[in-house]
Amino acid sequence: MSRSTDVRGLIPVLATPFHPDGSLDLESLRRLVAFSVASGADGLAVFGFASEGFTLTAAERAAILGVVCAEAGPDLPIVAGVSATGTGDAVDQSLAAQAAGASVGMVIPPFMVKPSPAQIVDFYGTVAAAGLPVMVQDAPASTGVTLPAPLVVELSKLDGVESAKVETQPTAPKVGAVIDATAGEFPVLGGQNALFVLEEYARGAVGTMPASEFPDLLAPVLRSYLAGAHAEARAAFNRLLPLIRFGLQPGIAWSIHKYVLQRRGVIASATVRAPAVDADAATLAALDLILSDLSL
Repeated sequence: MSRSTDVRGLIPVLATPFHPDGSLDLESLRRLVAFSVASGADGLAVFGFASEGFTLTAAERAAILGVVCAEAGPDLPIVAGVSATGTGDAVDQSLAAQAAGASVGMVIPPFMVKPSPAQIVDFYGTVAAAGLPVMVQDAPASTGVTLPAPLVVELSKLDGVESAKVETQPTAPKVGAVIDATAGEFPVLGGQNALFVLEEYARGAVGTMPASEFPDLLAPVLRSYLAGAHAEARAAFNRLLPLIRFGLQPGIAWSIHKYVLQRRGVIASATVRAPAVDADAATLAALDLILSDLSL
């Protein structure tokens, strides 16, 4: 049975656990996958911005995907980030991810040289033609490349481009614009650590892709919302907001994600790789208060 390419629902972007010496900690990764699946994840993502994918070698990517695919079982969609700065390398990354077991490639536009809209269309068309279904990742705060809603709609018409992750603030209006323009036939998910997930769902989003330290807390919020219990969902979500916003801090976000996972007993070490940096003691003390409020 082939792995699903239908990406919707709660898709945590997995942290990449490292030993204190900076080497991969695959045993902690196995626990993280098990934690995510047990928490109700509808799929898993690797090599996203929350994964420190920018620090990983090709061999490490293959090893990570091997573990994630084996531990997640055969059915859940596995999304692999593709973050090359040129078309040829993006195709190579996409094919390598497919060979290692990923079912969808989450592809950012080339960003070193800012491409024109026509170049962006050509880029995504070429990468999608390589064979791995493509999710367009619209994340201008990280890439510096803007994908206006009409351009995302144009990309949705390309063979092999099957979804988009919208992280342009304000996210909800853009999610709604893309969904309206595609008559709801093109799946759109949110990111930004699920900061505006309920507003995005109200505009027609089919999923969200937050960091991986709180899927067990977010899954019931989404279930309540989709069941029509909107007031209950908002109240539960509002309890999570301090933790969500804490994980959005530039530079130290990776440290925050891992500290929470370590405190929860999921991973062994909160080690990050440069250029990510450790959160300082005062920041972690403030985070401890948030976690205590959540009984974590």
